[in-house]
Amino acid sequence: MARTALRVDAVLVQAVIAGALSFAHLHDLAAAAGQDGWKAWAYPVSVDLLLVASWRRLRSDGPSRLAWCWFVIALVASLGANVATAGLLDLQQVPPWLRILVAAWPALAFMGGTLLAHSATDHSAPEVPATTPEPDADREPIASPEPEIIPPAVTEAEETPALPPPEPVTAAPVAAAPTVPAALVDHARKVADDHQARTGSPIDTDTLRARLGVPPQLADAIAAQLA
Repeated sequence: MARTALRVDAVLVQAVIAGALSFAHLHDLAAAAGQDGWKAWAYPVSVDLLLVASWRRLRSDGPSRLAWCWFVIALVASLGANVATAGLLDLQQVPPWLRILVAAWPALAFMGGTLLAHSATDHSAPEVPATTPEPDADREPIASPEPEIIPPAVTEAEETPALPPPEPVTAAPVAAAPTVPAALVDHARKVADDHQARTGSPIDTDTLRARLGVPPQLADAIAAQLA
């Protein structure tokens, strides 16, 4: 658990550092392109929001050309600011084409965010199950001829012999009811009274047998004495 928490904390620290540096580079580039004051701080927020929105669209709705397009645009804007402010570009003399890109970014980001938020997700059309053709109502079904069943001839030798008379069925002897000790009957009566006081209904034989832990025959005898 400690190793996992340390790994998560390191990732968060790395993400905060990378986000802060990218945020500062975008601010510096916007300020060098003529966007001063609060406008220079709004540019990195716009780029990061577009990057997060496109990535969330990819994670929630699956891969799509629209989400990938705006994710790449936002990523190029962020990486471009990091590279431009690393000494490869003179921030005191920003070229005109970069000023045009910086000035056009708000409209481009607004269009990308609107398309990501309000465009419908592409779903593949459901397959239509193949249906069997219905039979023609005007066509009469052709009935197949039933085979004629001819019973086999029975000869005198194949006649069924007479069966012997069935033997009388004797009833099985009824087992005598087991004797129940008086102490067990008293204990069962207490259990039954406690059950009726808690539930409001008399105890049944199965519940009595489970509470006392006795065989079914003995539980039936106890229930008969309690009735």
